[in-house]
Amino acid sequence: MIPLDQPRLRFTVHLRPVLGSTFQPTSFPDVGAAKFSRAGSGDSLLVESVQSMANRLEATAWDRAERRPAALVAALPYVRVCRRDDPDGYLTSSREEAHRLASAFVRDSTLDGRPMLDVIRDRLGLVKDTPLDYPRMARAVWELDPFCLLHGVFFSHKSWLGQPRFTRAVSSVIEAYDVREVFSGGRKADHVRHQLVAGESGTSEGYGSIPFHRVEWTASEIKAMFVVDVDLLRSYGLGADVTELLTLLALWEIRTLLARGLRLRTACDLEVVEQPKDLPDVVALESRIAALVGDVGAEPVTVLWKS
Repeated sequence: MIPLDQPRLRFTVHLRPVLGSTFQPTSFPDVGAAKFSRAGSGDSLLVESVQSMANRLEATAWDRAERRPAALVAALPYVRVCRRDDPDGYLTSSREEAHRLASAFVRDSTLDGRPMLDVIRDRLGLVKDTPLDYPRMARAVWELDPFCLLHGVFFSHKSWLGQPRFTRAVSSVIEAYDVREVFSGGRKADHVRHQLVAGESGTSEGYGSIPFHRVEWTASEIKAMFVVDVDLLRSYGLGADVTELLTLLALWEIRTLLARGLRLRTACDLEVVEQPKDLPDVVALESRIAALVGDVGAEPVTVLWKS
């Protein structure tokens, strides 16, 4: 195992396209592909953003098909959201929501009849004219959903005095270097309607044959980079076992994501050139995580969302 007395753990993994040589990077409204220049080198490209990689890492611990946590972490707490008129059903959870415990679906729910706005305020110890107590707040977050300490949560509502923020402890990004554009195109064919006639439904309704263009990219190098901030986790004062568990969960997410492959988009399917030797293998990680989770045995906190 990696010695956990290091302040940060860093890993760099080289990637390549699974099919052919081209890939499709992330794209932003009104910006398109995020191309940038590095000093002393050619054009570079943001393939996957930090925020998107956070979502992908977090998703490794959630079973989408079963709508519940992965078996390895099933004993750790999280907030399960149901509708008020269907308390035995399932709507969402703090593991799936973009803002986690600060999600509107959690915030606008009740727990045993109490508004979650009040529950979270009291558990975090948010009191007027009082400094934020991060160790206390971290313990409260741990008891509601430990993954918020890994992936961050911002309690930004005006009712939450001080609006505490827990920053990401595990971060990742994928970049490509020495990039070139690849222009191609195609045609959406209509084998039924061979020509468009005035007065009939046309291309805006999906009829007709329509040519299109597309831009993909090649690169001399594609790298995924990961950082786990062990010092940040240690600063919460949750004890050696909890700090180790959170750190190993971050490493397990990285290892699991790399092992499953990186199909980021339809035209962006990447594979690992060589698995990082300094990252523990998944069997060793799962064995130690299971031992640390051990007796936690927490049930999900079920809240009822207004509906």
